[in-house]
Amino acid sequence: MLLEIFADTVCPWCYIGKRRLMRALANRPQPGLVIRWRAFQLNPGMPMAGIDRAQYMTAKFGSLERAQRVFDSVARVGRNEGINFYFDQIQRTLNTLRSHRLLQAAAKIGREGVLLDRLYTAYFTEGVDIGDPEKLIAMAEKIGLPAETARAAVEGIPEIDMALAEDFQSRRLGITGVPYFIFNGRFGLSGAQEPEVLYSMFDLAREDDKERVA
Repeated sequence: MLLEIFADTVCPWCYIGKRRLMRALANRPQPGLVIRWRAFQLNPGMPMAGIDRAQYMTAKFGSLERAQRVFDSVARVGRNEGINFYFDQIQRTLNTLRSHRLLQAAAKIGREGVLLDRLYTAYFTEGVDIGDPEKLIAMAEKIGLPAETARAAVEGIPEIDMALAEDFQSRRLGITGVPYFIFNGRFGLSGAQEPEVLYSMFDLAREDDKERVA
């Protein structure tokens, strides 16, 4: 079974969705499951340096008070999944392309899931600027990615920018919100779904596997 997940590194619902997926897999393991994390940028036009968080929240929600109510609600959901969001520590809303490039590099050594967890923790609970190349490289080294490989990734040195390619692919697929799960390249599921919903998708994908073999 192949599970592709489009997600962004500054999306709190993606963090919640990943935690729920891991809970689902702990309760109902899926032998042979292959997970691929795919790049999606919530703000593809964001300047590389990002913008002031308060400025962005005001523009997006109309006021900081309204934004606070929204994120208080997200934080309550997060606590149920063992996530402590500290939105007040986030100073800037970031361009996430560099972090997605780094995840692509981590995928080559099978460590993208670990790195994604570290990125979420750094951004949402520690207020770390995960758009900063040096901070990204330091995080990459801690999960076993050589510094020179990490630097080449965040600087976009590879000839084909797979992170951008995946983001473009998501637009072609009509994906407008994340997390977005695609099972076996055929069955889509939007949102940070509870494990019970994921179980149904696992069963559907397993049946699809059997039909393909038959």
